[in-house]
Amino acid sequence: MITPVPAIDLLDGNCVRLMQGAYDQVTTYHNDPLIMARRWESLGAQFLHVVDLDAARSGGQTHNTAVIASIAHAVTIPVQTGGGIRSAADVTRVLDQGIHRVIIGTAAVKDPALISTMVAKYGADRIAVGIDARDGEVRVDGWTSGTGLSAIDFARDMEVLGVRRIIYTDIGRDGTMDGPNLDAYRALGMQLKYVRLTASGGVSGPKDLTALAELESFGVDSVIIGRALYEGKFSEYELWPTKT
Repeated sequence: MITPVPAIDLLDGNCVRLMQGAYDQVTTYHNDPLIMARRWESLGAQFLHVVDLDAARSGGQTHNTAVIASIAHAVTIPVQTGGGIRSAADVTRVLDQGIHRVIIGTAAVKDPALISTMVAKYGADRIAVGIDARDGEVRVDGWTSGTGLSAIDFARDMEVLGVRRIIYTDIGRDGTMDGPNLDAYRALGMQLKYVRLTASGGVSGPKDLTALAELESFGVDSVIIGRALYEGKFSEYELWPTKT
């Protein structure tokens, strides 16, 4: 059973989705993230995924810190967040706000020692690495810069450092509803022993959840859903049939 995780992507305080990571292709879905967070929880979501797109692009100089803290306190389910997390101080600040899990992306590439230090300090359940890739290459700085790093090689390195949760986003699929990159998740999972994978990018409807569920043996146990959720491509029962 794969766990669907609603995405709340924040830009200028609004809930938005980007098309393939392009900041000039923005669709705004709601102007109150707290309302959306409470809505997804009321429908049965077990986890929320919140991304600070302002901070991701600016390297943390501009961020939605207060909004994200408010979301964490507005719901009872766990919240994970990423975007602009560049230092140990950033990690501590976010966790102190009641966030369950911090996602580190760019800093994991530029400062791998930060990952091992944070995993040792807070535990592998509180620290995740976000791998954002285009054509198998890791990209950073809000998806704006290439690195020359293979996503698979980078994931292996992160596993060695103690990481047990990777959120893998296929940038080319993100926001397109063209279907997830199943081959990428399968290839990644084949190279990892202990990491659990959260898929992200391209989900269009229930059939994609069925396809992703078949990758459980490759470590895929959850999927982030954005545009398809906001545009009503799922019924409540299709996402969270066990809701009481």
